[in-house]
Amino acid sequence: QVQLVESGGGLVQPGGSLRLSCTASGSIFSFYGMGWYRQAPGKQRELVATITSGGSTNYADSVKGRFTISRDNAKNSVYLQMNSLKPEDTAVYYCNSARAIWGWGQGTQVTVSP
Repeated sequence: QVQLVESGGGLVQPGGSLRLSCTASGSIFSFYGMGWYRQAPGKQRELVATITSGGSTNYADSVKGRFTISRDNAKNSVYLQMNSLKPEDTAVYYCNSARAIWGWGQGTQVTVSP
C-alpha cells in the first residue's frame, strides 16, 4: 500500500505563494499519474491538477494559470506551486494518484487570508 505525506501548507495573504510537496512510499510511483486535490470546509474534495507519468499536466479552470504541478520520480515526489493565491483557495490539500486509488494522507492546510 502506498503511503502519502503532504507538506508545505500554511497561512498566506491574498496574492501570495506557497509550494506544496507530497512524498509517496514504494517503488511504483513513477508509473502513475498523480494529482493534487483539495477540500474546503463544507465542500466535497475536488481535483485541481494532474500530471501524467510522462509529465503532461492538466488543471481545473479555477487554478489554471496560477498553479503548477510537477514531479520528481527519483524522489517519489510531486509538487504544487501555487501563485496569486485567493481566499477561495483555502482548503486542505491532498495528493493521490490521478484516479485516487490509494488511501488519503493527512493533507496540508492552506489558508489564504489578509
